[in-house]
Amino acid sequence: MDLQTVVADDEQLAREELCYLLDQFDGVTVVGQAGDGPEALRLVGKLEPDLVLLDVQMPGLTGFEVARELVAQRARSQIVFVTAYDQHALEAFDVNAVDYLLKPVEAARLEQAVNRVKRRLTPAQRALANEELERLVDLVARKQTRRERVAVKVDNRFVLVTADDIIYVSVIDDAITLVTSSLVGTSNHRTLDELQAHLDPAVFWRVHRAHLVNINKVKEIVPWFSRNYILRMKDGKATEIPVSRSHTKRLREYLNL
Repeated sequence: MDLQTVVADDEQLAREELCYLLDQFDGVTVVGQAGDGPEALRLVGKLEPDLVLLDVQMPGLTGFEVARELVAQRARSQIVFVTAYDQHALEAFDVNAVDYLLKPVEAARLEQAVNRVKRRLTPAQRALANEELERLVDLVARKQTRRERVAVKVDNRFVLVTADDIIYVSVIDDAITLVTSSLVGTSNHRTLDELQAHLDPAVFWRVHRAHLVNINKVKEIVPWFSRNYILRMKDGKATEIPVSRSHTKRLREYLNL
């Protein structure tokens, strides 16, 4: 029997690309497509597919909310999340029960996920998958709560920015300065350590005792002396942030330098 599959993504081009890639694999049939969370939930309930390719960000219900509901319903479908999140930020969620695909989805990576699902279609493996999916959704939900808003003091007012908008944070003249694409301001946190504790450690890296960077906002990596690096950031000034020797190893491993 072919692997019955539902593709859920609010972007039509993304759905069509996934369906096209799936059509290249033997033993896979796309039985339905959904453009939002509620439609995905309805289709899965109606069709009971073996596999659901579930976009994380969808209107109506997010992919995580759809997954939670499927867990509560003890649906038989295996779920593979599709996300634009950086791979490093998702390392903790690479569990055996379900998989995740990073956009743009590569054919070889999709085939790997499909084969993983095929190996999990025995009744015993399905029961285990449901338990691990519950843990996955809980982990992701907790991670989502860390995407909080941060108060930035600009002149005599405070502006709330989302953590993802922060490009870097530096200690300048004993003040904690935050830089986004649209503003520069200061934080009321007493130390850089205190601010860092409120941010996602997988995204915000302390590359120097005086600098904290959003690893997703690095534009270029410039070799420096003694095999160290300077990070050129994506702000309007292309600010250069030094990477201390103690943090160079992590950067090399992460970016395969």
